[in-house]
Amino acid sequence: MASSNFIDYVKLNVKSGAGGAGSMHFRREKHVEKGGPDGGDGGRGGHVILKGNAQLWTLLHLKYTKHIKAFDGKGGEGGRRSGAEGKDIILEVPLGTIAKLAETGEELFEITEDGQQVILLRGGRGGMGNDHFKSSTNQTPQYAQPGEAGLEAWVILELKVLADVGLVGFPNAGKSTLLSAVSAARPEIADYPFTTLVPNLGVVSYRDFKSFVMADIPGIIEGASQGKGLGLRFLRHIERNSILLFLIPATTENINAEYQTLLQELRLYNPSLLDKNRILAVSKMDILLPEEWDELKLTAPAEIRVIPISAITQEGIEQLKDAIWRSINETLPVR
Repeated sequence: MASSNFIDYVKLNVKSGAGGAGSMHFRREKHVEKGGPDGGDGGRGGHVILKGNAQLWTLLHLKYTKHIKAFDGKGGEGGRRSGAEGKDIILEVPLGTIAKLAETGEELFEITEDGQQVILLRGGRGGMGNDHFKSSTNQTPQYAQPGEAGLEAWVILELKVLADVGLVGFPNAGKSTLLSAVSAARPEIADYPFTTLVPNLGVVSYRDFKSFVMADIPGIIEGASQGKGLGLRFLRHIERNSILLFLIPATTENINAEYQTLLQELRLYNPSLLDKNRILAVSKMDILLPEEWDELKLTAPAEIRVIPISAITQEGIEQLKDAIWRSINETLPVR
């Protein structure tokens, strides 16, 4: 997906429809001198609804739609005829979209399934007609309820990419190269930091026609949890990944030091991220001599398996896929 077309944050002013007014009406028929009340109810106002669409990957289609308003309900009529309901407005959004109140930051709900519909703002209720207010002591009620006003709010829609595996690493760690080597995704690749400015998704084929989704997420820098670099723009995408694949290049001087720095940024942003299954791979192994790797792997953390890989020579790629597949299908975190 092109960087100019990937929008993962929009702020919208949304308003639900007002309910229609109830009718104050009395039956008028030939030979009926005093017809009773027969005012119908007003129709409810239209809802504003979010609907999950698995074919969408971005909020681009909502970027230039700042004001959204559902339709008002129609008023009731005589003969106990209810007014028509206001038309709902349904906004289709990608899976992983979270709705928040802009004023307070309160999270309302998230859309995680294709076809899932959740009401963002309810339409106002229609007013009751005067037929509802008749009684033995008031047989000609001169009153009908007005319709309830619609709701209005500024809301934020925020996309968190849904994927089985999220690639975590510093800029230029080889994440995009790995994704392009194991899937049909073609992210931009170059030898400079922040080549990847938006998440890229790729479907990775596995044995026996199985597959999983891998997300290449913009690289972390120290201080990302405080908003430095691309900061919070990409960290939220990691939250929706089942597994975190830490990628550290073979050009590093100390694997464990780099791994701990990455962990610390995730911990500062959201400690629950450390409860996810983790896999650690050392990329760009094609540039190392065997004796250089023997020396570098002495700096690897002891608590997690390290898989040396090269997207260029395909070294370790099948072992990495095996480890990812096992981790996806385990219920307990792997360390």
